[in-house]
Amino acid sequence: MASLAQRVSVPLGVTSRRPAVAPVALLGALPVRPSQVSVGSRLAVKPVAPVRARQTLVTKASAADAPKELDALETTVSKVVGAKLAPTVVTLSFITIWYALNIGFNLLNKTIFKYFPYPYTVSTIHVVVGLVYCVLVYAVGLKSWSFGRPVTKQEFKNIFGPAAMHAVGHVAANISFAAVAISLTHTVKTLEPAFNVVLSKVILGEATPLPVLLSLVPIMFGVALASAGELSFNWTGFLTAMASNLTFGFRAVWSKRAMTKSLDGTAVYAYTTLISVLICVPWALLAEGSTLVEGAKAAIANVGASRFYTDLFMVGMLYHLYNQFAFNTLERVSPVSHGVCNVVKRVAIIGSSVLFFNQTLTAQAMVGTVIALIGTWLYTEMSSKHKHKKAPPPPAAAGGASPAAA
Repeated sequence: MASLAQRVSVPLGVTSRRPAVAPVALLGALPVRPSQVSVGSRLAVKPVAPVRARQTLVTKASAADAPKELDALETTVSKVVGAKLAPTVVTLSFITIWYALNIGFNLLNKTIFKYFPYPYTVSTIHVVVGLVYCVLVYAVGLKSWSFGRPVTKQEFKNIFGPAAMHAVGHVAANISFAAVAISLTHTVKTLEPAFNVVLSKVILGEATPLPVLLSLVPIMFGVALASAGELSFNWTGFLTAMASNLTFGFRAVWSKRAMTKSLDGTAVYAYTTLISVLICVPWALLAEGSTLVEGAKAAIANVGASRFYTDLFMVGMLYHLYNQFAFNTLERVSPVSHGVCNVVKRVAIIGSSVLFFNQTLTAQAMVGTVIALIGTWLYTEMSSKHKHKKAPPPPAAAGGASPAAA
């Protein structure tokens, strides 16, 4: 009993008395559980371990605060701006370059169509120049800037479907660019999410939430308003822009179920370019081959051989590089952020084309374009807040591939 008094540092007389209340009640404010108290052993309290819980929390916090590993480019940039800002600076630089290349492509592309109205051929030149670039870069050893590595037959098959839709959509968009003002084509192309919604339901069985569906209404209304008020409107330009929306919708939907995660965005686009060449070259020869030589001679007589060939080479490089930076940007940001970037990109392209070509926009066309762009932004916001309801997955099949962006 004396040893017990020494351990609890109270008079012996106190320890010999039975407590007036149950020990559990006396210890209610202490960090112990009832199971840790033995009534018959006079305050014999088992050890508690609140410190262990606190240690766990500290460990989690330190793991969350651990610095993110930087890639090679971010490491180089971090020497100038610091490790914390490097990822943001690289991402913003990618977006800026993407915008600049895209605006340059659209302006030069439309300029070429003014003296060489051969959209099938020009579309083919875009991808042929891109393929030559990829092959040369790969040959000098910069494989990460091009194909990355050889793909298997299954991987090539997985990429082929979305890449074929990319090629067809690219040709259709260029037919529209040649037929109507750039502003109208890009306004019509804001309808692409509507096609994605329909195709996702038909092909993937994904149901689109009602708020997302409602956000498509201002897009459709804006496109209709802008088309009706556009001075350069014609049905060829309008319908081919809609066909481009349809094929790019197929590309987006098929990419969700057919692409591979083992290739980065640069490599995926390099193989997409290769497949596009296989499709566009014979298509262009069939569509415009009979008059191509005469058309090229007329263009050279108009602007000179040097400018003609330089413009074709430069527009091909701009096309390939802006798409490559778009793929690289998508790898660094969320799909929702990428969608917002696309909205801002269309605003920049429409505004720059109106200024560059001194285009006259009617008030109706201007209001319709603004409404369509706002609707596109609203669609992006609603899509981020209301996720699509996916259909039950089909039975697993051998050789399935993981999805990735196209």
